[in-house]
Amino acid sequence: MTRRLVSLLALAAFAVLTITSPARAEDRPLQKLPYTPSLDVTALDKSVDPCVDFYQYSCGGWEKNNPLPGDQSNWSVYGKVYNDNQSFLWGLLEEAAKPSPARGAAAQKTGDHFAAGMVQDAIDAKGLAPIQADLDAIQALSNKAALAALLGQLDISLGNGILFAFGSNQDLGDSSRVIAFAGSGGQSLPDRDYYLKDDEKSKEIRSQFTAHIVKLLTLAGDTPEVAAARAATALRFETELARASLARVERRDPEKIFHVMPFAKLQEMTPEFSWSAYGSRAGFKAEGDVNVTEPQFYAKISALIANESLDDWKTFLRWRFLNQQARYLTREFTAADFAFYRKALRGVASPTPRWKLCVAWVDRDLPEALGQVFVEKAFPPEAKQRTKEMAEGIVAAMKKRLETLPWMGPETKKMALAKLSTLRNKIGYPDRWRDYSGLEVKAGDLVGNVARAQSFENRRQLSKIGKPVDRDEWQMSPPTVNAYYDPAMNDMNFPAGVLLPPLFDPKVDDAPNYGNTGSTIGHELTHGFDDSGSKFDALGNLRDWWTEADGKEFAKRTRCVVDQYSGYTIVDDIKINGELTLGEDVADLGGTILAYEAWRAATANQKLAPIDGLNPDQRFFIGFAQWACNVETDENKRVRAKVDPHSPGKNRINGVVVNIPEFAAAFACKPGQPMVRPEEAICRIW
Repeated sequence: MTRRLVSLLALAAFAVLTITSPARAEDRPLQKLPYTPSLDVTALDKSVDPCVDFYQYSCGGWEKNNPLPGDQSNWSVYGKVYNDNQSFLWGLLEEAAKPSPARGAAAQKTGDHFAAGMVQDAIDAKGLAPIQADLDAIQALSNKAALAALLGQLDISLGNGILFAFGSNQDLGDSSRVIAFAGSGGQSLPDRDYYLKDDEKSKEIRSQFTAHIVKLLTLAGDTPEVAAARAATALRFETELARASLARVERRDPEKIFHVMPFAKLQEMTPEFSWSAYGSRAGFKAEGDVNVTEPQFYAKISALIANESLDDWKTFLRWRFLNQQARYLTREFTAADFAFYRKALRGVASPTPRWKLCVAWVDRDLPEALGQVFVEKAFPPEAKQRTKEMAEGIVAAMKKRLETLPWMGPETKKMALAKLSTLRNKIGYPDRWRDYSGLEVKAGDLVGNVARAQSFENRRQLSKIGKPVDRDEWQMSPPTVNAYYDPAMNDMNFPAGVLLPPLFDPKVDDAPNYGNTGSTIGHELTHGFDDSGSKFDALGNLRDWWTEADGKEFAKRTRCVVDQYSGYTIVDDIKINGELTLGEDVADLGGTILAYEAWRAATANQKLAPIDGLNPDQRFFIGFAQWACNVETDENKRVRAKVDPHSPGKNRINGVVVNIPEFAAAFACKPGQPMVRPEEAICRIW
């Protein structure tokens, strides 16, 4: 099963950690969230000339004061805020976990789910028992015709499908309705290129991956010899699925993942797979329309069913199921999961404390039950109001720019302004909280709780098929330190977690707040007009509303951004894939320009004075830069170069300011310095 298409088209910058270890003695739940100002002068490195390396000037002190924790592959300002939010939730969940007649339903569910994950000894004692029935069902598969029904049974209780991704989403051609979506999947490595490239690093990772498969199968009872043979089979299956999948850059183009057809046609494409049987077990009727994001992938599935043996299919299913469940099982399984996915792939030195994982699971499985408590404790109404006013000012700045944009013709401008007029700002938390009364959470049953929560959510998503769109729904929980733009909804979403200090700070002047949170708001707004979002109209429908001439000019201007970022080195000899990061790079640039103009408009009648020796414009740009302060392992940089549509933090800052003349003026930078591009080289879009 899969969630909505927002995961394919919207901002998703920071991943939740999923590795376990006992809580450390120094770890303690926070009783209140710590305070750091949105412009932190201790984070500066004034030995660096801001006109030579603005990121290092803004963040050099932060890097020195924040060494990479052993359980992290990437440590950043956002990561630290996320960690603080999780620690605060830890204290709330410890209290909710205490049995009491006075506990409400939300406290019982969130508290018992958290507590069930914290008792590692009890989990160890159960061994494979919590998943044995599913393993037995895989082993009992008597013929390939029964494969679809078995997958329907297994997928409903998993966060990701074993063989493919299936769920519901808005019809890209008619955003008023929800239809079924069938996407690619079946791959356990972060990207298809890991299976297909022949460079030495890719070969090394595949070797480590094969050893990981052997380890998990051995822990599940296979002899090393049998496990080795089965690992080769599992890798062969995943490689075939990778070959049939679109590249990540291709998937950024919504037109390449838009193939609506009747279920009957999908059935014709996959004669070896019964969609009615799959739907019957998963809980939906295989009727009406379905968007098959990658038709060639489903043709490959049908071919594999026809050509591969039943025993090899059992091996593949068993491996994929074990791999998804490993993090919830015994210490041996979680250690193996860590050794490959975190240590080998991302260079993490030590496992994440157990409490972090358990908090993250509750946030994932009961997001709005936990979020409701978080908002009450941590997100004051005035923060929501000030963010709302800031967002309105940034939308006004975009309107002004669209009206005066010299390269866009009147016909396209009219459509762009219509799209802007229908944009919705969703701030902090949903207006209507989700109802979890139908979800059963049992004390001491981690695997069961996870399976029931995933089933609850998957069935909730599948039940939307054929119904009108709920435009008030959120795709992130309130404590999340992130934001996103949804092109089909045409809305910007800013959870409460990203609207707290040091990202948004009501105690300081507007300059750094607009530089930081304002740029984030502008970033999400610009996603509606980046190379992907610009293909959706005012109603959220995938439709070309550009004149031919304006479309060509837009492509020319975005090519400037691609070429600029493709010249930046990430690590070793690996360059940024400017085609992959284009949407985010455009959003970073456009968002910062919009925030700057909105800040200037908001303070037009104020007499702004220097603070801490920094003039107002300098404070705006430093506020913009300091959200991106981070330290990271080289291994993680290599992974992100393949899978992350965002450029590294340093390039997200330096790559933007070189295109903004107001930055050079603020710091008195001179022509020829690294942070000053020649006038003719500046990338100008919005």
